[in-house]
Amino acid sequence: MTIATWNLERLKYSKETNKIISILEDLNADILVLTEYDERVNLKNYPFHIATKSLAELQPGYYKSSEKRVKIYSKYEIVNQWQTYDEYTSCCAEIKTEKGNLIVYGTIIGIFGNRNENFKTDLPKQIIDFNILSKNKNLCIIGDYNISFSDNYYFTNYGRNALNNSFKENKITNLTHHLPETIDHITISQAFIGNASIETQEWNLDKKLSDHKGVCISLI
Repeated sequence: MTIATWNLERLKYSKETNKIISILEDLNADILVLTEYDERVNLKNYPFHIATKSLAELQPGYYKSSEKRVKIYSKYEIVNQWQTYDEYTSCCAEIKTEKGNLIVYGTIIGIFGNRNENFKTDLPKQIIDFNILSKNKNLCIIGDYNISFSDNYYFTNYGRNALNNSFKENKITNLTHHLPETIDHITISQAFIGNASIETQEWNLDKKLSDHKGVCISLI
């Protein structure tokens, strides 16, 4: 099983849309979460998908009608959609897999970065979502955390500590915490991971297609 995420930076490099699509189709992840998403990146090989609400509803003059903060693509059936505290910033799909159902919470934590006041109000509310959704369920929190965990690349002590405490409380493992210069992460309930081996993969290391690397984990 492969699970991946990438922040597309609002498709800033729209001339490279076909290249972005090609990379994602070649990656062929079973579950893919795209943040700062634009519907012009239209992937054909995913029969199931959900997304946050259109940002044009918030600021019609600023956002294009095709822009959404998060989209979840899945090759597995989405059997339920769970409510999140902010339907413009995160969305949540319950996905039926061969390892059992997995609740996938796709998100951006702090849309203006980790030093904006928005981060300090957004994170506690998302953590409440994590606490609720992880009760007796397997949860995957995936997307743009705006926090690096292994270095000083981009983080605040408040954000890093709050997330790590939440993961510990809810028995969730951060599978991408060790990757350098990485603020997009994939964390999964320990019960779902079980004894699986983990492999990680990165792309867009030169950040020419977006200002974020893409990250992928494989459960083997």
